[in-house]
Amino acid sequence: MSKFELNKTLSATGSSIRKIASYNPIHLRKRGTRAKALVALSAVCFLWGTTWLASKQGVKHMPALQMAGIRQLLGGTAYLIYFMGKGRVWPRGKEWITILVLSFLNFMISNGLSTWGVKYISAGLGSIIGAIFPLWLVIIGLFRSQKMPTKAILGIVLGFGGICVIFYEHLADFKKPEFSFGIIISLIATWTWAFGTLYTKSQANSFNPYFSLGLQMMISGVVLYGVAGATGNTVPVTEIPWESWAAISYLVLFGSVISFVAYLYALQNLPTEQASIYAYINPIVAVILGSIIFGEKLTIFIAVGGLITLVGVYIVNQVYRKSNTKAAIKAATETQP
Repeated sequence: MSKFELNKTLSATGSSIRKIASYNPIHLRKRGTRAKALVALSAVCFLWGTTWLASKQGVKHMPALQMAGIRQLLGGTAYLIYFMGKGRVWPRGKEWITILVLSFLNFMISNGLSTWGVKYISAGLGSIIGAIFPLWLVIIGLFRSQKMPTKAILGIVLGFGGICVIFYEHLADFKKPEFSFGIIISLIATWTWAFGTLYTKSQANSFNPYFSLGLQMMISGVVLYGVAGATGNTVPVTEIPWESWAAISYLVLFGSVISFVAYLYALQNLPTEQASIYAYINPIVAVILGSIIFGEKLTIFIAVGGLITLVGVYIVNQVYRKSNTKAAIKAATETQP
């Protein structure tokens, strides 16, 4: 989103996704056909890529934080109504701490800043920056005394090398305060999402991520709208143009609901590695459609740099997926009598 992307947090939790599948409120536990799952995955790859464009369109006509606040309020309300109708138990005690932390990291800061960022940079560039967050996970791991595999180092070098290629032709643009501001807040958004991912992994077994999702969005929506209002960065609701309402509606319906349901279906009927391919296709969709719809520049530097960056992210993801798999096999072997 930019866009709401809980998909990143869930996909990054690895094997814990399967553990919390029982919390899925959409009742997609029954395995479907591989063909249907591939169709669902294709929809995710396309729709989550287009949400960058929807965000770009929306912030053209209204303040970004106000739009993000409204979008999260509507999305959060939809989830809460559903869960309340199902009689779900509300969080208790320390569970609220997890919800507040994730609301702050993933929605107030990450979603709020990435939405704000595309006001000053292209949707395609914003999507590529958003895709590099796994690289931050590895770098954060260094400060936690975690050993970095050689291939992970290669992935980081390629990832940031690709970013440098993209920025090469934007060197003159950095003299523009608005462009620099957009890049900086977009990068901060990826950092907070990385921290949110790590926090989610540590808390994955202690709370219902689907139920808390609506609460996180609702809390963040109220805060973002409040901040926008307190700083004078709002327009009267009755004066919000239809273009922004259309963008918000698209983000809520297709970005938060339909795509999320499709992602869960694909995740439950395809290998996790295959279901996670959306992360590499979303930026490509955003860059191509941004060029076609908004006339954003699609140069050789953006194309090559973007591909190099995604290859780097892919290598990092693969290295740590294999490490997690080996660790799980070793643990299972050691526990056998």
